[in-house]
Amino acid sequence: MKNFVRWRSLSSALLLPLSLGLWTACSSPSSPETVKNTPMKDLHTYAKPEEVKMKHLALDLAVDFSSKTLSGSATIYFDKSDFASLWLDTKALEIRKISGADGSERSFKLHPAQEHLGQALEIALQDGDTSVRIEYVTSPEAEALQWLAPVQTAGKEQPFLFTQSQAILARSWIPLQDSPGIRFTYEAKITVPAQLMALMSAENPTEKSADGVYRFAMPQPIPAYLMALSVGDVAFASVGARTGVYAEPSELERCAYELGEMEQMLNAAEALYGPYQWGRYDVIVLPPSFPFGGMENPRLTFATPTIIAGDRSLTSLIAHELAHSWSGNLVTNATWNDFWLNEGFTVYFENRIMEAVYGKEYAEMLASLSLKDLQEEVAAMTAAGQAGDTRLKLDLKGRNPDDGVTSIAYDKGYFFLRLLEERVGRDKFDVFLKEYFTTHAFSVMDTEGFIAYLNTHLLEKNGVAVDTTLYAQWIYGEGLPSNHPQPSAARFEQVDTERSAWEQGKAATSLNTKAWSTHEWVYFLRTLPETLSLEQMQELDQAFGFTQSGNAEIVTVWFTQAVKLGYEAAYPAMEAFLVKTGRRKFLMPIYSQMAATEQGMRMAKAIYAKARPNYHFVSSNSLDKLLGVTAQ
Repeated sequence: MKNFVRWRSLSSALLLPLSLGLWTACSSPSSPETVKNTPMKDLHTYAKPEEVKMKHLALDLAVDFSSKTLSGSATIYFDKSDFASLWLDTKALEIRKISGADGSERSFKLHPAQEHLGQALEIALQDGDTSVRIEYVTSPEAEALQWLAPVQTAGKEQPFLFTQSQAILARSWIPLQDSPGIRFTYEAKITVPAQLMALMSAENPTEKSADGVYRFAMPQPIPAYLMALSVGDVAFASVGARTGVYAEPSELERCAYELGEMEQMLNAAEALYGPYQWGRYDVIVLPPSFPFGGMENPRLTFATPTIIAGDRSLTSLIAHELAHSWSGNLVTNATWNDFWLNEGFTVYFENRIMEAVYGKEYAEMLASLSLKDLQEEVAAMTAAGQAGDTRLKLDLKGRNPDDGVTSIAYDKGYFFLRLLEERVGRDKFDVFLKEYFTTHAFSVMDTEGFIAYLNTHLLEKNGVAVDTTLYAQWIYGEGLPSNHPQPSAARFEQVDTERSAWEQGKAATSLNTKAWSTHEWVYFLRTLPETLSLEQMQELDQAFGFTQSGNAEIVTVWFTQAVKLGYEAAYPAMEAFLVKTGRRKFLMPIYSQMAATEQGMRMAKAIYAKARPNYHFVSSNSLDKLLGVTAQ
């Protein structure tokens, strides 16, 4: 996933704690069928996998746009157990009937709901049971499901549905064991209106079915947060031997061009860290309400249309989601306290892919922007009394796991791994990472397990002394250690030269900006003086067309600056952008800047009233809290 609370420039609420033991895979050979179990506690699930653990899921669901529900059955398969109950996670599901493989009913109990966690579903088992079939219906308000009216799509004629299961929202559309430490295979039969296509995080069709029935298989075991479904009027275009793009028909050509280098990225990734183990790598470009930059659903990345800039300048997001095919999807964080093991590795891997495809100077621009963002967020979190959340190893007991989705996991994690690379050398670090992904494929890892593996297989193996102070500073310590790596972005030095010339009186139209990428423009805008005049804002706007730019990365920085300085000429375009765009990364900085003043707060609430119906729960949940709006 590429999106978080501080909103990378190129990419809460309390929970009642549970004291449940969780058995999860710690290490295994690369075969999905040979996963070993080691106890690790996950406080965000009702499941008791040390008693009964699901190993396969079979879905049979019908999609009903009129009622905004999914209905049908989920069959949970597990090994025969001496325990009397199977415990699953659910949230606002209507459980109609549960039966065993013999067709006879099984009694069950839905325990009282706990905020954010939903309800535990306890199913009574009979001797010899190895599966149960749960008939159920989802709620129209299911938090993982985003139902879009035709007007919210590019084509304006057909409705659209997509899911977002991470972190613990899969339980709102499937009764299952919703923990990153529990992996299972799955199959599905999905029935949709005949004019629409269904896609999942599985083996997918490339053409519409005549009867609206689609069948899927995911033979590799995945955790629940990677369960994904999308239904809409989409078409497919191949961009490589193993890569392709799904999008609404009117957008397909643009999207296929923009993502035309995916095969090169895939080849570069394999050259670094071993074979891609998921078959195909395809991307679906979703309607604008998708709340994240991307979601790494296996075989089918969900992506925001805000990366379609026309010049392939924002495709680092695709490199990030592709990298998750190794870090996260192949080797998964055992619990959400270990989230940095997913995202820190992925940002490191993303940067290496971008370097391989576009060159070191390009990759260093991304790293430099990440460092600036990280420094700003660490300062903001510390000032807000949240310094504890600047540790890589989190303590999310009694909290929503989404609280851990910040740049700390992503960028502090990246710079820690980059520091390790600098200490041992890139060649040795690459050998280590490739071995790490291969050894622990289709398994999970926690922070302490990784440290032990790191000591043995990287440091001691290469004659480097184990430095426990390094872990104390970077993993268990607050803030950003002073020994962090320093990216060197020569192209930003050229931007500094042009910006300084403008500040000293050179006309904006005379600046040498023709070869600038999105990253240089973002850097230019973010390093402008704090106190620009409205005349200076107008000069920049007239010279470079920021207000009317179609590049979401650029306009987000520009609109935030416009609100701060009261540049009202940008407000109509800003409102249109906020109403149309649902990506949380872009929404939060603009709304936050408006919310900083009384007048701005009134403007924010007026825009939000129009825009909120277009937003996914993930975005509206954050904005409700920011703006003090009661959930609707």
